[in-house]
Amino acid sequence: MIKICIVAGARPNFMKIAPIIEAIDTYNLTTDKRIDYYLVHTGQHYDQKMSELFFTNLGIPTPDINLEVGSASHAVQTAETIQRFEKVCLDQTPTHVLVVGDVNSTIACALVASKLGIKVVHVEAGLRSFDRDMPEEINRVLTDAISDFLFITEEDAFENLRNEGISPNKIYFVGNVMIDTLLKHKQKAQESEILGMLGLNHSPATKNRLTTDYCVLTLHRPSNVDNKETFQSIVEALTEISLHFPIIIPVHPRTRNRIREFGFMDLFIWPSNSTLPFKTGSTGIYCIEPLGYLDFLQLTSHAKIVLTDSGGIQEESTILGIPCVTLRENTERPITVTHGTNVIAGVKKEKIIQATFSQLNRYKDSGKLSIPPLWDGKASTRIVNILAREQ
Repeated sequence: MIKICIVAGARPNFMKIAPIIEAIDTYNLTTDKRIDYYLVHTGQHYDQKMSELFFTNLGIPTPDINLEVGSASHAVQTAETIQRFEKVCLDQTPTHVLVVGDVNSTIACALVASKLGIKVVHVEAGLRSFDRDMPEEINRVLTDAISDFLFITEEDAFENLRNEGISPNKIYFVGNVMIDTLLKHKQKAQESEILGMLGLNHSPATKNRLTTDYCVLTLHRPSNVDNKETFQSIVEALTEISLHFPIIIPVHPRTRNRIREFGFMDLFIWPSNSTLPFKTGSTGIYCIEPLGYLDFLQLTSHAKIVLTDSGGIQEESTILGIPCVTLRENTERPITVTHGTNVIAGVKKEKIIQATFSQLNRYKDSGKLSIPPLWDGKASTRIVNILAREQ
């Protein structure tokens, strides 16, 4: 009997575990064997309202255990997760611990499992930015080094892992579970009222007829928002771009705090002093509250362009066919550049502006969409079928 402890630490993790849980449930219903599992939420993202909204949107069952680690420095957050998760593993005795992505709880829970002799399953293994200044890169490399099953989203990841001495027998090219979630919920997201709430369509009956073009922005990485000079360069670029069409940012708590701390409040438009819903010809950078998965997917699906420092949104824009500009010097998802709609702009004002309008011109009359191999909505099924061989 297989007993899998599935770990979710932050909201991007929720999108990755949802299709895996569904695939396990389907396996259990359609075969005479069974995979037992339980869900641990580490509480690394501690916004209870947003966490519950994501779980509801994605149909994820209520976590069996919440470690309630909360926000802290990398060291404290990792240490707290290790301490609390060890007790869970000793009590529950799983045969496998499944972790996803590259957040602190990923490496923390993988390390506990490895030292207890529990098999470690890493979904989204082998991604590399080759930038060791990124905490996520450290988490990725270390997690892969102690994993027993490494499920990769793209073929480049295989070479990355081989170059680090990982046995090919541990590596499985299965596709992208994030895309499983997107493809499943894309149609349901069209029922979202977010476009009407923001005044971006004429009426509920004409959801896809926009009154104005707009850009979606996500910005939260410490390297971008914690350094005032870097953040200011990005904001100056955004201000110029927003003269052509409004920029909508579901603002991350970290970003909101830095905007206030650095004295940038007047450079943004806030719900309390804005004229939402939008009117034709609106300009500026509009900060709105964080959105649930379905609302955000609907908003992104109809954007003119996406500006982001998020890895997952680089992938989603590739499937949606929306031009994407990544506000970083590198990406651990190069396939979104070679096969997708993404371009790496860096964080300098001039380069961001140039990349944005170059992308708009590039995709204006293109209509071409290249789908990376195995990004077909079946990655989670492949993962479960491989793990089922352990029976």
